[in-house]
Amino acid sequence: MRRGTRAGRGALAAVTLGSGMALLDGTVVNLAVPTIGRELGASLAQVQWVVNGYLLSLAALILVSGALGDRVGRRRVYVVGIALFALASLACAVAQDPTQLILARVIQGVGGALLTPGALAVIQASFAAEDRAAAIGTWAGTSGIATALGPFVGGFLLDHGGWRWIFAINLPIAAAVMLLVWRFVPESRNPQASGGLDGVGAVLTVAGLGLLTWGLIGASDGPLGRTVFGCCGGLALLAGFTAYERRAPRPLVPMDLFGSRVFSAANGMTFLVYGALGAVMFFLVIQLQVSSGFSPMASGLASLPVTAALFALSSRAAALGQRIGPRVPMTVGPLVCAVGVALMSGVGAETRYWTGVFPGMVLFALGLAALVSPLTAAVLAAAPDRLAGTASGINNAVARAGSLIAVAALPPLVGLTGDAYADPAAFTAGYRPAMLACAALLAGGGIVSWFGLAGTRGRTGR
Repeated sequence: MRRGTRAGRGALAAVTLGSGMALLDGTVVNLAVPTIGRELGASLAQVQWVVNGYLLSLAALILVSGALGDRVGRRRVYVVGIALFALASLACAVAQDPTQLILARVIQGVGGALLTPGALAVIQASFAAEDRAAAIGTWAGTSGIATALGPFVGGFLLDHGGWRWIFAINLPIAAAVMLLVWRFVPESRNPQASGGLDGVGAVLTVAGLGLLTWGLIGASDGPLGRTVFGCCGGLALLAGFTAYERRAPRPLVPMDLFGSRVFSAANGMTFLVYGALGAVMFFLVIQLQVSSGFSPMASGLASLPVTAALFALSSRAAALGQRIGPRVPMTVGPLVCAVGVALMSGVGAETRYWTGVFPGMVLFALGLAALVSPLTAAVLAAAPDRLAGTASGINNAVARAGSLIAVAALPPLVGLTGDAYADPAAFTAGYRPAMLACAALLAGGGIVSWFGLAGTRGRTGR
């Protein structure tokens, strides 16, 4: 398809709206953490699981989704993901206790895992080669906007309807996406893919990430033995996954993809940057409400510079990355983000938006706008077209795993336990070192890009 045709515009709207819905939901919940915790009587560990239950199933199963789409059809898997996401959103909206909500969030993550890589795979497989970079730029920009809009939309719904509406709003969006998919999105698959899926690899991924997350979250107020067992056991299972994939007949992760230095460096940078991004959004919106006294709406509006920058600059960043290669934007972007996050580490009880939040948020926004589109294009350009679904699945899994581990690990590392999310003094004491740790992760992502992408050129990024 051509991007400028009616069919191309319709297909692009379908994939950007659907994946944007999943990304929006992944961030909007952070804003509701204090309200959910208060109304459902949840502990800090339970509200962490409300966030991480979604990220866990998303990160663990997104690899299966990419491979499944290559085999049975990317459009088909995308449709199933949208439907499951909508049903789980309804279950979240009517949950009566933390356990019900956590379970519904896990199922919602399964739906998100099915639809997220399918969007990029549809673009890569269905659009003409000369239109792919622009289509990816549009997708990345819209997806980034959806992520940034999370606090804003969540704030509005929390102020005017309650936390249950942040899930219920997904139902009409999902219906619109289904209509667009049915009308405009063509089916595609990898003709060389055959046989069953890598069940052993899938189990090792789910078990490894789940056990690691359980151990990290338990570090805040659980026994030391649980933390050691969870972390060591999770890391051992993930190491076993890597070893198994090297000899599996039909691996979830074809390890030869990592023979590309560009692919390896881009995913290493993704892990660090998206880990920091997930943790920044988790800590900042809580700090603004609990310590600075912002309303949910005001703390949502705080991220508007991110929305504006991604909307205005993502397509330009994609074109720049295509022309000069991904190294510079993927190095400068994270470093600028790191400076912005370091500035926002000072947010506290006396903070005013224009002096204490806005300068850092602007830098953070400009850095994100610089890196998102070139990163996505570099990952896909480094993989053959027939593995588009698998490559996008790997990169998405790495991004969600980074957020999952950062949100699980940072609260106990900075001393946040129990109901600290409701105590201004206690939360501020942990907030500041957590944000500085996020700045260090972002700077690390820039360093990985600078050395890992040395020698890359424009067009393909190779």
